[in-house]
Amino acid sequence: MLHIDDTDDVRTVTLDRPERRNALTPDTLDALEAAVVDPPTPVVHLHGAGSAFCAGADLDAVSDVAAATEAGETDAACEFAAHGQRVARAVADSAAVVVAGVDGAARGGGVELALACDLRVATPEATFAETGVTFGLFGAWGGTARLPRVVGEGNAMDIALSGRTVDAEEALRMGLVSRIVDDPATVAAELAVADHTALGRLKPLVRATRSDEDRERAERDAFADLVARNADALQRD
Repeated sequence: MLHIDDTDDVRTVTLDRPERRNALTPDTLDALEAAVVDPPTPVVHLHGAGSAFCAGADLDAVSDVAAATEAGETDAACEFAAHGQRVARAVADSAAVVVAGVDGAARGGGVELALACDLRVATPEATFAETGVTFGLFGAWGGTARLPRVVGEGNAMDIALSGRTVDAEEALRMGLVSRIVDDPATVAAELAVADHTALGRLKPLVRATRSDEDRERAERDAFADLVARNADALQRD
């Protein structure tokens, strides 16, 4: 589920499936895309309910993709990756400045969602991990393009290949987050004080040279191959 709360200057978007650590279903991805495409505010604050920011893709959805792949639906995995990539691009291309308030665990697609945001702010309890490699996959929602740009190739390789957990302090040191604060909503409110026209003009200028389509296409193809190779193991009872 997704909850939206608008004030004059900040749209707060809450991923609200705390019992599933805010894992993203296809419907939730669509709702998130709609929430960020043309918001009525200059700033969007994205955060998670409960103890997690976002656990990434819902494992039932991944299981369905694996089953479809094994049944011969060869485009299922590419379509799954393309769906997440499209939503991440919508976040990145939003007319608003999007602040990820990482207030707990970010895993897999949750890390990729945060990477698509313009600013990542962590609470002391925040942790990050790209865990896909531990069960034969990797994040395919734009993370292979965005992660090395944000933290550098060496750190990106470490995070992606090891699947290890990075705490808030290490995330700050490597540039994965910009600040550690008690309440990320205060940062969103701080940004909203700036001139709204300036915010809208500045964001696309900073992002102007960032085109991910070619890398995303290669990412989708590689992800689909891995789903095909690991379809049995990925399906849930």
